[in-house]
This record gives sequence, structure tokens and C-alpha cells, in this order.
Amino acid sequence: MSARCPIIHWTTLLGLVVSLFLAIAGSTIINMWFDRDIDARMERTCNRPLASGKVSPSEALRVGLVLSLLGVALAIFINTLYGLVVFTGLFIDVIIYTIWLKRRTAWSIVWGGISGGMPILAGRVLGMNQIDGVGILLTIAILFWIPTHILTFNMRNFNDYKSAGIPTFPSVYGFSITRLTIALSSIISALSIGIAGFWIGMQWGFLRVLGVLSAGLFVLAIMSIRKPSDMLNFGLFKYASLYMLTSMFLLSIYIR
Repeated sequence: MSARCPIIHWTTLLGLVVSLFLAIAGSTIINMWFDRDIDARMERTCNRPLASGKVSPSEALRVGLVLSLLGVALAIFINTLYGLVVFTGLFIDVIIYTIWLKRRTAWSIVWGGISGGMPILAGRVLGMNQIDGVGILLTIAILFWIPTHILTFNMRNFNDYKSAGIPTFPSVYGFSITRLTIALSSIISALSIGIAGFWIGMQWGFLRVLGVLSAGLFVLAIMSIRKPSDMLNFGLFKYASLYMLTSMFLLSIYIR
């Protein structure tokens, strides 16, 4: 089978959107239910419905569980392998990342990154009906993009996380090591996206655009090491989001 996805029906695409929406919404609510105590201690999150007491914990948990079950059930109904990937992402996010590791180790971000990569792997699986190399590469790209996105956020909100007692890379290893981690992660993420684009037979014009976007990410990451500043750190945080959105948009256009 070609590395490019076959055209799928709009009903299948709708099922993908709805099932992922339900599963992600459900897991997010469960995460907020579990983290409501630390959210209440952080200025950034203290006004969330659960942290502020606007929504009862039992009600939120019920809604989160129902949405999660509906999302996974719909995903399995659409395609068994697709459903298993969706369930795996939800399980890693809620059980391994949030409940088990988030309050124990700064390395929980790795598992958060894996769960973050599951939706794109799920979409690829639904299109190809198998787990292939391109899907794995895109998952790796998300996994290593997460540090660029989250660690810059951790540095920006350092005091918030410290007051809540959440171990982060900046608090455990310092800002210098964190910035180096961001730079290395950016390189791996960009390479993974570039290789995936080459694998599906992207034309050089598309690959050049990906290269320019990747170069921008890498330059900002290096600048944050050489001349660290809050403004540059926030700029890298914003650019990382734009980079991933644009890269995936280009890949989706070409694949289609």
C-alpha cells in the first residue's frame, strides 16, 4: 500500500472527528478533576470551573467518564485498530501521565508527549488501516515537539508550577538544561516531519517550505540558549504552535 492515505468517506471523517472530540474532551475533564487541588494553587488555573468550585467534582467525573467511554466506543465501532489507538492515548494521558507521573517526576512530559501523538497516529491508522512508518514518524514528531511547546511554557510560568509542587524540567534541571532540551527536541521533531514528508513523496517545493519552517524553529531554540529572555522564550512558545499547525496542514494537503 502506498505511504499516501487513500481517500476516505466524509462519514468516516466525521466519525473520526466526533470520536476524537469525545475521547479528548472526556480525558481533559478527568484530568482537571484529578488536578483540581493543584489547579487551585496556581494563578494560571485557579479560575477553572473545578478549581474554583463552580462545578462539583462528582458531576465533572461523571461527565468525563461518559464522554471518554462514548469516544472510545465510537472509535472501536468505526475501526478496531483505530479504537485501540484512541484508547491507548486516553489511558496514557489519564492514568500514566496525570494520575501516576505528573506529580512525581519531570519526565512525565515524555508520556504526555506520547499521548499527545496518539490522535495523529489514530488518524493515520484510520486512513491506512495499519500502523505504518509515516504514522510512527508523525507521532515521534509530536512527542519531541511537546518539550518545545510545554517546557517554554514551564519556564514562563515557573513560579506557578513551583507553588503547586509540580516537578518540571526548569525546577529540577535548571533553565540552561531545559533550553538545551528544547533545542535538541526541536531538531528531532523537525527531522521526523521532514522524513515523513519525503516518505510520502512530497515534492521538493513542499519540503523546502517545511525546511524553512524547521529552520525558524531551530534558530529560535538556539537563540534562547545564547541570549535567553522572557520575550524570546514566549516567542518560541508561540512559534512552536504555529510551526506544528502549518507543518501538519501542508502534510494533510499533500496527502489528500
